[in-house]
Amino acid sequence: MSNKLHIYHGSNHIIEKPVFGKGKPYNDYGRGFYCTEHLELAKEWACATGTNGYASHYLLNMEGLSVLHLNDSRYTILNWLAILLENRKFDIAEGLPQRARTYLLENFMVDYKKYDLIIGYRANDSYFSYAGDFVNGTLSLSDLSEAMRLGKLGEQVVLKSKKAFEALTFVEAIEAPHKEYFVKYKSRDEEARANYRQIASKPMVEDEIYVIDIIRNKLKNGQGI
Repeated sequence: MSNKLHIYHGSNHIIEKPVFGKGKPYNDYGRGFYCTEHLELAKEWACATGTNGYASHYLLNMEGLSVLHLNDSRYTILNWLAILLENRKFDIAEGLPQRARTYLLENFMVDYKKYDLIIGYRANDSYFSYAGDFVNGTLSLSDLSEAMRLGKLGEQVVLKSKKAFEALTFVEAIEAPHKEYFVKYKSRDEEARANYRQIASKPMVEDEIYVIDIIRNKLKNGQGI
C-alpha cells in the first residue's frame, strides 16, 4: 500500500475538514469517517437520496497508521459479520438467530477498535439484509460471500482514530449531479437485489455450511471456513 492514499467521501454537502468523534455510532464499523478509493462510487453515494451531491477528495498520509484490512487472507467474511453485528442496529429473533449472534461475536470478533484505519466491505441496507438472512439460518456461508460481491459496492476506507483524521488533507470537492448519479445508484442496488433473489431462492444444500453448522461443530476463527 502506498504511503499516500486518494480517498473520496460522498455527501450532499462538502466536507473540507472531517471532525473526529462525530458520526453515527451504528454504522458498519462504528463511529468514523467513511470513504472509498473510487470516485464514481463516491458520487453515487452522494446522490443516494435523489439530490445533487459532492465527492470530497482527500489525500491520506498512511505513514505510521495501523490498518485492519478485512478482505485480506487473514480474515473471513465471518470476521466482518461479527463487527457488523456489534455495530448495526437490527432486530434478532429468539432461538437460532440469537445463538448465532452470540456465537459469532464470541468466536469471530476482531479487535478492530485498536486500528487507525479499517478497509472492508460496505453494507448498505439491502446488503445488511443478506447478513441477517445468514444469521437467521436461511443463507449458506458461500452464498453470503457471493451476495456481498453483488452490485460491486466495493471496499470502504474508514478513518477511526484521531491520528488518522490528522493525516487527512482536503484536495477538492467534485460535483455529483443527481440526474446522472442517482440513476446509477439505483441501478446498482436494483441489480444486486435481483441477483440476490436468485441466490436466496436456491434450495438448501446439504454439503454447504450454514450458521447452525458453525455452532454445532464449534467452528472457530482460523479453521479454514
